[in-house]
Amino acid sequence: MDDIYQVKKIESIEKIEVEVPGSKSITNRALLLAALSGKKCVLHGVLFSDDSRAFIDSLEKLGFSVDVDEKIKDVIIEGMGGKIPNTKAAIDVRSAGTAARFLTVMLALAGGDYEMNASPQMCKRPMEPLLSILKEHGVEFEFKGEEGHFPFCMKSHSISMKAVTIDTKISSQFASALLMSGVILKDGLKVIMSGDRTEGSYIKMTLAMMEQFGITVAKEGRCCQVPHASTFGLSEYQIEPDVSGAGYFYAMAPLLKTDVIVKHVHKNSLQGDIKFIEALREMGCVLEDKPEGILLSGSSLKDYPGLTISMKDFSDQTMTMAAIAPFAKSPTVIQNIGHIRFQESDRIHAIITELTKMGIRCEEVPEEDGIRIYPGDMKETTVETYEDHRMAMAFTLAGLKTGKISIKNPGCCRKTFENYFDLIDELTKIKS
Repeated sequence: MDDIYQVKKIESIEKIEVEVPGSKSITNRALLLAALSGKKCVLHGVLFSDDSRAFIDSLEKLGFSVDVDEKIKDVIIEGMGGKIPNTKAAIDVRSAGTAARFLTVMLALAGGDYEMNASPQMCKRPMEPLLSILKEHGVEFEFKGEEGHFPFCMKSHSISMKAVTIDTKISSQFASALLMSGVILKDGLKVIMSGDRTEGSYIKMTLAMMEQFGITVAKEGRCCQVPHASTFGLSEYQIEPDVSGAGYFYAMAPLLKTDVIVKHVHKNSLQGDIKFIEALREMGCVLEDKPEGILLSGSSLKDYPGLTISMKDFSDQTMTMAAIAPFAKSPTVIQNIGHIRFQESDRIHAIITELTKMGIRCEEVPEEDGIRIYPGDMKETTVETYEDHRMAMAFTLAGLKTGKISIKNPGCCRKTFENYFDLIDELTKIKS
C-alpha cells in the first residue's frame, strides 16, 4: 500500500453492508486461555493481524503446538495445563500490548528463563506497574534499555504469590493478565484491583471469557479470587467479530446519512465498544438487532447533535467520535479518556493536533479528563497517523464526508484490520 491514501468523497450511498475481522481483544485472550488450558482447542473466527501473529509466533517459540489455517480463520492450540514446553526461550511481542502483558505474566508465573523483545513502539509503552509486582514476588529482570520497559530478560524460579493489588488506571491489561494466568499458581491468586477501571469493559470481558473456558472466579467488589486450575478448557471456541472495527462503519450511518449492517455484530457482544453504537443511537440513528447483525439507520437524519459523553469503557472509539464530531450541529465533549495518552500513541495529543491542522477548533478539558470539539468547516489535510491504526481508520471517515483528507502510512492498520482500506475502496466505488 502507498505511504499516503487519498480518501475519496462519498456523495451518497443507500446502504452499507460489511463483514469485519474477529475481535483482537477476544482473539488474544482466547489464545492465552487455550494455551493455559488442559485441552486441545479449535479457535474459530480468529483475527489475523500483526498483533495476533505476534502472539501466535510467541506461543510457537515457547514450544506450544499451534496449527494455523488463515483461510478459514482457525487456530488449533494444544493446551499444556499451565506448563510452558520451552522454559528457556526468546520471544518478540512486536507492537502487541496484549501479548506483552499477557505473556509476561504467564511466563513469570509458570517459571523459566525468557528473553522478551518488542517493537520500538511497544518499548515506549508502560510495563513498570506489572513488572514491579512480579519483582516483589521473586521474579528477576535485566533490562536491555529503559528500566521498567521492554526489552528485558526475565528469570522466574521461586515465585511466591498469593495476593496482588494492581492499579487499572494506566492499563486494565495488567489486571487481565494476572486474572487469567492466576490459574497456574498452586493456591490460585487473589487479585485486588484499584484505580478507575476496575469495573471496565475489558475486565468484564476477561472474567466472562474465563467463565466460558471453565474457570469460575469468585468476585466481591474489587477483589477477585482466581482458583488454581489445570484441567479446564474447551474443545472449540467462536470468536466474535471486532466491534471496534465495526464502529468505523457504524459511524458512517449519521455521517453519510445511510443505513449500515456489520454482519454478525449483536447487542449481546462481550466487547465494550458495543456502547459506541448506543451513542450513535443517541445522535438520532435507529438501531435494530437483526439476525444478520445490528442495523443502524441514519438515512432519515437531517443532522445530528454533538454529545457530552464518558467514553472510559469504550475509549478505542474516541478517535471515531472525534472524526465525526466536526460535522455535528453542536460541540462534542468526550470525557474520562486520560488513559489513552499511554496507548499506541498519545491519542489525546494526536486527535487535537490533527483536528487543528484541519481547521477544527478543539481543546483539552482537564476537569473532564477529556476533550471538546466544535463543529467547523474542514480544510484539506494529510493526517499523520503516529503508527496508530485507530488514527488511520477513524480519520478516514472525515475524508469520506469531505474528500479533503489523505491518510499517511495507511499500512499501520495491519495491527488489527488488514483489509480496512480495501473495504473503503469498495464503498467509494459503489454508485448509489
